[in-house]
Amino acid sequence: MVDGDTLDVSGQRVRLHGIDAPETEQTCEDAQGRVWPCGAFVREEVARRYQGQRATCREVEQDRYGRSVAKCFVDGRDIGEALVSDGWARAYREYSMDYDLAEKTAQVLGLGLWASSMQEPSAYRADQRVPTPDTAAPDANCIIKGNISGSGRIYHMPHNRDYANTRINEASGERWFCSEAEARAAGWRAARN
Repeated sequence: MVDGDTLDVSGQRVRLHGIDAPETEQTCEDAQGRVWPCGAFVREEVARRYQGQRATCREVEQDRYGRSVAKCFVDGRDIGEALVSDGWARAYREYSMDYDLAEKTAQVLGLGLWASSMQEPSAYRADQRVPTPDTAAPDANCIIKGNISGSGRIYHMPHNRDYANTRINEASGERWFCSEAEARAAGWRAARN
């Protein structure tokens, strides 16, 4: 398994048509506000379900990276539909409306990722492509990173797990803080990791 919506089938990379799963590095926030690695979880869930299974794929098109974009089936069941129905992927309406109803049902029932808050995978990928400005704090005494993500306004302390990977883009409203009190007063919350 490559990730939640891209498989290796008989040595060929195949992007599942009409679905969009979280990226492997992507995180979500559960109802209690805990951040969890939902992208890695979905990748493992897809592997658990389908790795070693015999898949039949019908190519719909090739994407701009030369990958086959296909509908794939295991035991006659559409993999994309199963993942969207169980809430582990979103319907990718930009390319297909095939799974629109399945997604709406999963959302109403709060299945899979719908029990958490998650940035749309396409928005997450776009954020990753944004050039990151200088990551050094402008003031050596102000090293708390105020980051904006799908989970809201979160500040990261140097001891937090994601501190080193967090980039501050002041043009998008992100900022540096000199104290936790300053960050909280500005409406930001502490990272939970």
